[in-house]
Amino acid sequence: MSITGTLIVQMIVFLILVGFTMKFVWPPIAKALDERAVKIADGLAAADKAKTELAAADKKVESALSQARNESAQRLADAERRAQAIVEEAKGRATEEGNKIVAAARVEAEQQSAKAREALREQVAALAVKGAEQILRKEVNPAVHADLLARLQTEL
Repeated sequence: MSITGTLIVQMIVFLILVGFTMKFVWPPIAKALDERAVKIADGLAAADKAKTELAAADKKVESALSQARNESAQRLADAERRAQAIVEEAKGRATEEGNKIVAAARVEAEQQSAKAREALREQVAALAVKGAEQILRKEVNPAVHADLLARLQTEL
């Protein structure tokens, strides 16, 4: 055979090979490539969606953290105010109780002072009567004696 005949036979074989490849080999490869392209596109879309959801979740978390920080700061401030109020209330009660104790002590001191004055009056009266008795060297009548003591007590 000549080169032209060989060339024509090789062309026919090549065309048969191309036809066979286009009919039986190429469609599954194209289908696999199309499926892979769809999977890649779906994966990219899912990644974009996940990225968006992640950003939204980050915003929600940051918002929740901010709200929690604000709430905890508010609670701390409330607790500090309440503690300060309790301290002030306790100071007020302690001052009031101290004032009551001081007033009771003053009343008791006044009562003891009055008792001491009364006892001192009685002792001074008795001493005055004894002194007068010794000066006069005689016993005074008990009725007169009681009368003198009463007058002396009122004078003192």
